[in-house]
Amino acid sequence: MSSLAIYRKYRPKTFGELLGQELISGILREAAKHDKIFHAYLFAGPRGTGKTTTARLIAKIANCENLGKDGEPCNKCKFCSAIDEGRSMDVVEIDAASNRGIDEIRDLKENIRTAPSQAKWKVFIIDEAHMLTTPAWNALLKTIEEPPGHVIFIFATTESEKVPATISSRTQQFHFQRPSVRQITDKLLYIAKGEKTDLSEEAAELIGAQAEGSFRDAESLLDQLISAGKKSIQLEDVERAVGKIGFQKLSAFAEEILKGNLESVLEKLHAIEDEGYNLSQFAKDLISYIRRVAVLSMAPKMEAVMRRELTDDHLKRLKGHAKLFKKEHIELLKSLITAYGQMRYSSFPIIPLEVALIEGLKK
Repeated sequence: MSSLAIYRKYRPKTFGELLGQELISGILREAAKHDKIFHAYLFAGPRGTGKTTTARLIAKIANCENLGKDGEPCNKCKFCSAIDEGRSMDVVEIDAASNRGIDEIRDLKENIRTAPSQAKWKVFIIDEAHMLTTPAWNALLKTIEEPPGHVIFIFATTESEKVPATISSRTQQFHFQRPSVRQITDKLLYIAKGEKTDLSEEAAELIGAQAEGSFRDAESLLDQLISAGKKSIQLEDVERAVGKIGFQKLSAFAEEILKGNLESVLEKLHAIEDEGYNLSQFAKDLISYIRRVAVLSMAPKMEAVMRRELTDDHLKRLKGHAKLFKKEHIELLKSLITAYGQMRYSSFPIIPLEVALIEGLKK
């Protein structure tokens, strides 16, 4: 098994492999086909959604010796290989969180003036761009306004509102969306097959849900589980690793609540505590579940929005529970939210949750 981290080993090498960002991929492929690569880009969106990966793909299509007719890099020429292996002298990646001051930007400007060593374009990828100081942005402004003919800037950020308007207005802006749980799950199953590991669908779904829309976080968690030496990863393995129960158990618990079965609810709650799960995390997940049930009950058209967050089976389960939801459950939901706030600072986290459930379900 390769010692290379999974998220690096399975990093997309073409736009076609960039899951969840089909619109962005299509625009950039068209730009490559017509030789219309822009001099500055701003990539904004949640962590782990492919911003830095896309920046490297731009570096490849700008310099590829055998660019495909579909706008995809060949991944065989010396430039594509050097970029994939992280050894290209003409692709400079900078972490703005660690290099955010005026002195570092002055050094960068000196580097910008230098012509590419081998490639046609010199590409500067500035990650966490929102961390740059105001003087640093001001120092960069003139260069971005009138860049040398051999330079491409790519700014990646999770907080685009912190990038000065004078900068963002001079870039092509792309906003990256969170991928669906289904997309993350499918990629994890693909990776597990490549790593000769038996990963159950339920285990992959829980990893996908835990990652909250980040491919990188999901792949890192899978890497951690595979590194433990297990050739088979089941739901229980993931539950123990993250201290979080899977969807089916959570759904069964919520069903008992919606049916008003207080005794069963309390029994299941104590079983969850005895098994060592993080009760605060459980309360948070329970609130999220019941909130989705409430939304589907009151506004069925929201199903279309939830499809990005849930698998078809999970959505079907939620729709069934929406039929059990009653207006009085709104008060229970409010009590659970209050209990969650108390649990985070309590030495006995089960008590606020227990009280909320008893008060909400008492006859």
